[in-house]
Amino acid sequence: MNNFVSRTLSGIVFVGLIIGSIWYSPVSFAIVLFVVNFLGVIELQTLMNQSASLSRETRIINLVSSVLLYLTLAAVALEWLDIIWLLPASLLLMLPFLTALFSRHDSFMQVTSNAWSSFFFISLPSGLLLFFFNHNIVGTQAGPLLVIVLLVMIWANDVFAYLIGSWLGRHRLFERISPKKSWEGAIGGLVMTLLLTMAFHYFTHFMPLSRLLGMALIVVITAILGDLTESLIKRQAGMKDSGSLIPGHGGILDRFDATFHATPFVFVYLMIS
Repeated sequence: MNNFVSRTLSGIVFVGLIIGSIWYSPVSFAIVLFVVNFLGVIELQTLMNQSASLSRETRIINLVSSVLLYLTLAAVALEWLDIIWLLPASLLLMLPFLTALFSRHDSFMQVTSNAWSSFFFISLPSGLLLFFFNHNIVGTQAGPLLVIVLLVMIWANDVFAYLIGSWLGRHRLFERISPKKSWEGAIGGLVMTLLLTMAFHYFTHFMPLSRLLGMALIVVITAILGDLTESLIKRQAGMKDSGSLIPGHGGILDRFDATFHATPFVFVYLMIS
């Protein structure tokens, strides 16, 4: 019971902090995402260092470059910097080459796998999420409600996949990586998320139904892949959770793995749809 109460209370605080920061202003959400990005990169490095330990200097370089990538994306998204600043920021992707070249202790594969995982799995999605406030990028629906809709889709899929999987789950989705996830849960989460999306459209007409359902479909599929990817990393590292920051829930990656994975795909979808 104590664990249940702790998990429930920390979940309420977590959701309240995220939703509150989104609704208050893009800047407040950007600050929250900065903390998420910083702690998430540290967690990912800790997981990856279980099998391939990097020197302290290389870990610091990777952390700083990941944070700089996020800060540049955030500044462009918030229109503090011109979009041309994305060009020098892209040069950060080349930094692992230089780090490996001058490192006397770390191999090229160790350096680049650690750095690029941090870039593409955490920093890039964190920065792109702030572009959801930009009308010039994602369209007229840009704003806090769009970000909240994305997160609620992810959370709804996660909750219903767990509930339906616990009730009806018989066939394992990917037993080698995540023994508890089932096809029944995955399908149930998808169906319930689509139904809730249709109900949301009925009451709000936030965006055309076809576009909203397309977004929900992409969210569910990519969120599942993100969750499985993080499960694979944890399994190979021999760790149950990515961290212990959130009581009863684990670390930053445990809560944001699906969001990180879904955001780039939804971002591209909103730009072209």
